[in-house]
Amino acid sequence: MNSPLSPLKPRYGDRFIPSRAGNTWHLTYPTSPSSTSSDGGRPTTPYKKARETSENNKDGSVVYSCLLKNEVLGYQYEDNKDISSTEKKSNASRKLFHFDATERSVVVNEPWSPYSLSPISNKSEKLLRSPKKPTRRISKVPFKVLDAPELQDDFYLNLVDWSSQNVLSVGLGTCVYLWSACTSQVTRLCDLAQTEDTVTSVAWNERGSLVAVGTQQGLVQVWDATAGKQVSTLHGHTARVGAIAWNGDLLSSGSRDRFINQKDIRAPPAIPERQLVGHRQEVCGLKWSPDNQYLASGGNDNRLYVWNLHSTAPIQNYTEHLAAVKAIAWSPHHHGLLASGGGTADRCIRFWNTLTGQPMQCIDTGSQVCNLAWSKHSSELVSTHGYSQNQILVWKYPSLQQVAKLTGHSYRVLYLAMSPDGEAIVTGAGDETLRFWNVFSKNRSQKENKSSLNLYNSIR
Repeated sequence: MNSPLSPLKPRYGDRFIPSRAGNTWHLTYPTSPSSTSSDGGRPTTPYKKARETSENNKDGSVVYSCLLKNEVLGYQYEDNKDISSTEKKSNASRKLFHFDATERSVVVNEPWSPYSLSPISNKSEKLLRSPKKPTRRISKVPFKVLDAPELQDDFYLNLVDWSSQNVLSVGLGTCVYLWSACTSQVTRLCDLAQTEDTVTSVAWNERGSLVAVGTQQGLVQVWDATAGKQVSTLHGHTARVGAIAWNGDLLSSGSRDRFINQKDIRAPPAIPERQLVGHRQEVCGLKWSPDNQYLASGGNDNRLYVWNLHSTAPIQNYTEHLAAVKAIAWSPHHHGLLASGGGTADRCIRFWNTLTGQPMQCIDTGSQVCNLAWSKHSSELVSTHGYSQNQILVWKYPSLQQVAKLTGHSYRVLYLAMSPDGEAIVTGAGDETLRFWNVFSKNRSQKENKSSLNLYNSIR
């Protein structure tokens, strides 16, 4: 007869359950004190806190995850710079449940050492002590908004430009207005109402002293901004001039007549303009390369052409875009790198190696690409968009990771210009507003140049 088990005798099963009473996890991995929410006095979960401070908690969770990998899986993270999805320093030959006494020599800084004063390994200590990468914060709100009545909602025009003298030029209807970013003073440069003409494009020269004004009737007027007087007029086009680009004293203009005209403004009026023939529809984008050797042009024929200083025919022809190419930008950091954006039917930003003539990366933005501009201080670029999201996006290159998304315009963001210091941008839209955003930042080494060879930092 089997006697019942004594109540004082413990019952054993077939599983081993370790006792964790002696662990010091609360000392090793301290947690933040729980707060009480308003819904019934229940403590807030880490997920709610992560939503409130997503950026800080994301960094903390990554460090915590790497710390666990060091302690449990034998990873070798020592610095925050080592933390990335592509570079993981792991010990592939290490077995998780394998123990060998010869592998663990007595080291003071290791947790299995009897002389260790730390509950974590030396690698993890270095990881926690390593400096964190500063968090990049881009304000989602413009720091200034200006009214721009009669700013046209036309994809093919370029009505906003920012000079090297920190003066903004804007084409509004029949007039061109200048706004000083230093004094906030507004002056009217010209009015084309007497000739029954309208402004279709504006562009500053590199010195910031002259501004070229393209008109609906096909004229290109050159104005002295300081004196407020017209310097010259170019009559080579037969339709509106929607794109203008300067190269020193050489002025290039693109028109609805499908031609690109070039002329040195110092030349006498009797000398005809040089005409570049290639586009089959309106030319809506023009940009010179940083070394002033090559001109990139985009048109409504979905073509992107590259020209040199001497040829009247394009030396490179890119046909991958499926819509009009207005957004064009040369990289100031990578020689020969050209970025271009397509219209509503394309929605893509494409990158080209003009040294070899080969296409590179391509990313679908989901909306019409209206403008592109590279940062002057880092390998990043900003794009403005139209149908259907009317947004401003900041990208990292070459990863094409989206850094920021800015919204605020209620119409297509058709116009974009960058401040002379390269830190701020201004965007214009058919909602008749100009919005100023702090998007890019200088490196600390670039903010101050204390070289003794710089003659502009001191008075001799």
